[in-house]
Amino acid sequence: MPQPKVKNIHHVAIVVEDIEAALTFWVEALGLELSHLEEIDSQESRVAFLPVGDSEIELVQPTGDDSGVARYLKKRGGGMHHICVEVEDLQASLSYLKSKDVQLIHEEPQKREDGKLFAFIHPDSTQGVLLELYELPRQVR
Repeated sequence: MPQPKVKNIHHVAIVVEDIEAALTFWVEALGLELSHLEEIDSQESRVAFLPVGDSEIELVQPTGDDSGVARYLKKRGGGMHHICVEVEDLQASLSYLKSKDVQLIHEEPQKREDGKLFAFIHPDSTQGVLLELYELPRQVR
């Protein structure tokens, strides 16, 4: 079983209480451009996308009180939530990690509305960092 091929860091997600206040720093003080804001109803969150080279910083604000992001914010306060890396084959990556006794939050790929496949790895297996794996949809040529 081949080891996962990590292609790049896709994004770093930062949980914030107030996305507009956070944008004051990231856009006005640091000079990053806001690509777009998106409501992600399935995760009860609002996300600001800030490209940095080939990666992004994503500011995540919970929109509901019962979401995982809201619970994280209440428990730990604002700050880095997770890092996301892009892999070539998410299913194969999950199978390999499971064979190495890595604790997976998602044992099967989950699908976002935009076609991206994702899965999370539990922080207990990564020395305390919530890790997301992405497989981007293949471009139709």
